[in-house]
Amino acid sequence: MADSKTIPIKPINSRSANITQGKSRAPNRSMYYAMGYEEGDFVKPMVGVANGHSTITPCNSGLQKLADAAIAGIEEAGGNAQVFGTPTISDGMAMGTEGMKYSLVSREVISDCIETCVGGQWMDGVVVVGGCDKNMPGGLMGMLRANVPAIYVYGGTILPGHWKGQDLNIVSVFEAVGQNAAGNLSDEDLREIEMRAIPGTGSCGGMYTANTMSSAFEALGISLPYSSTMANPHDEKVNSARESARVLVEAVKKDIKPRDIVTRKSIENAVAVIMATGGSTNAVLHFLAIAHAAGVEWTIDDFERVRQKTPVLCNLKPSGEYLAVDLHQAGGIPQVMKMLLVAGLLHGDCLTISGQTIAETLKDVPDAPRADQDVIRPISKPMYAQGHLAILKGNLSPEGCVAKITGLKNPVMTGPARVFDDEQSGLAAILAGKIKAGDVMVLRYLGPKGGPGMPEMLAPTGALIGAGLGESVGLITDGRFSGGTWGMVVGHVAPEAAAGGNIAFIREGDSITIDARQLLLQLNISDAELESRKVGWKAPVPRYIRGVQAKFAFHASSASKGAVLDDY
Repeated sequence: MADSKTIPIKPINSRSANITQGKSRAPNRSMYYAMGYEEGDFVKPMVGVANGHSTITPCNSGLQKLADAAIAGIEEAGGNAQVFGTPTISDGMAMGTEGMKYSLVSREVISDCIETCVGGQWMDGVVVVGGCDKNMPGGLMGMLRANVPAIYVYGGTILPGHWKGQDLNIVSVFEAVGQNAAGNLSDEDLREIEMRAIPGTGSCGGMYTANTMSSAFEALGISLPYSSTMANPHDEKVNSARESARVLVEAVKKDIKPRDIVTRKSIENAVAVIMATGGSTNAVLHFLAIAHAAGVEWTIDDFERVRQKTPVLCNLKPSGEYLAVDLHQAGGIPQVMKMLLVAGLLHGDCLTISGQTIAETLKDVPDAPRADQDVIRPISKPMYAQGHLAILKGNLSPEGCVAKITGLKNPVMTGPARVFDDEQSGLAAILAGKIKAGDVMVLRYLGPKGGPGMPEMLAPTGALIGAGLGESVGLITDGRFSGGTWGMVVGHVAPEAAAGGNIAFIREGDSITIDARQLLLQLNISDAELESRKVGWKAPVPRYIRGVQAKFAFHASSASKGAVLDDY
């Protein structure tokens, strides 16, 4: 079922025949008996439940009820549930600290966990339950590597907090810090916003990274329709988890595998939905990695190709007004997909985990959004005529970088470089009022190898927004941004500084041009001057020499290839 753009990968043997045809995996039945299995269980499919529940973060603290529902659904459908855990790192809690450098690393750890357990225990299928940002790409990458029938159950979005008549979310806090530092918000208001922004369980509420990836997974067909925008506290999320498990057991019987679903055309569908919903810059990095795991030919230039033909249809934070719960009430991702399908911007023949095609799944969805809402715009009156995640190139990023250009009055600027070799000194400069309108901040040595782990820059960008500098100050980095970031920002600059990329040779006061119209990121010096600055340069000493950070820094590919660890 793979399309012509699929890169061959050595196939993994089918597990399902071993059980469903009665050829059980003796001689180790005794260990299953020890867990309460009976002889009749050995003709049932063994279905894993990769459970991301933890009390580390509200994104994942509401997952156990979903894992329990999935277990019940598997058993009701005639399968045996085998539960194992996956870890998580909370980006929102780790932001601005050394812990943030573990976030992208956790994507690889999660995918390794799923591949290891599914392969090691010879499972016939797997339900992956996750909530926080890296749970999703890590989960899908592990599913693709194992390549047994699999479905993703997203933990669900959070409900908004409230203060003084305003809806709040995680980004409200970071922007409030900047407002407070600029003298535009009282200490009392900052404290109340901090206390009320996150009212319960679920993932960050805007079209930030978690909701971006869940929406994209629904567009891929690896999650159930409408499941990506449900709120974690609501009963429909539990019911969807149970139904997901039932659908997965049927997929085991039909032998529908992740690599049958995740193809070049279905990735194009997912990227079209990311553009239409105003999704996170992190989706670029993660879908490069997902395509790599799937063996699908997909490059950073493909994002720009899709962007140029796909309008932004959804009025969602951080570039718009509404949250994921509002999108759900307005018709959810199926409504967005149906509009794209009718416009010829979606491949309707792609397979989904249910066995139906995308077109079959969407057949009863209206062609146009309801007139009584403003979350999803008609395709004739989009928020923006083209997508918002522009791929820029130039002498500062010959491999490409990512700019989020929605919400900007003018996506072009030239200004003097303000250079920082870490995040904390850049943030301190903003909070001290040392960054002025027209400056271009450079935050470097924060890429996959240099960070290591490519941390997100939400603290500096949130502080810029809070200080009223979001559109007048540029910021470029070889690190990443939160899905909640907006402004004149450019991330994933590649090659990174630690690999000798040209971002390493910017000097204080150099003229830098960010031009999203011409897709250009340029250091305005001569080629000869740039080459002379490289003489004698040496890569910095690794920040970590043992453990997961050291392994990640040693193996990570360029951000332009998804920062994967197995690009051999």
